[in-house]
Amino acid sequence: MKKQSKVKSSKMSKIQPLFDKVLVKPEEVADEKSPSGIIIPDTARKEKPERGVVVAVGPGKPGDDNEIIPMSVKVGDKVVFSKYGYDEVKINDEEYYIVAESNILAVIK
Repeated sequence: MKKQSKVKSSKMSKIQPLFDKVLVKPEEVADEKSPSGIIIPDTARKEKPERGVVVAVGPGKPGDDNEIIPMSVKVGDKVVFSKYGYDEVKINDEEYYIVAESNILAVIK
């Protein structure tokens, strides 16, 4: 079995994701305009953001041969993730999401 790499994390986080999990800080959503120009405030929208910034990354998921499959995302990446594919956690009164790497749909460049 290969030696596990150290978990990459920013100094802000006090939580370390396990395996193929990623800690994401949800992106603040600004007020949007409807097609007719009406401003829709954030409080009127019930849906949570599906975008965020990666704050911490687990070491990866063990493969069939118990080798660790490295993560595709890294700390600082802006990502789009599945609408219902995360767990909410609060750290120091700030909201974060724990997302499995398989629920991350894209990295925004």
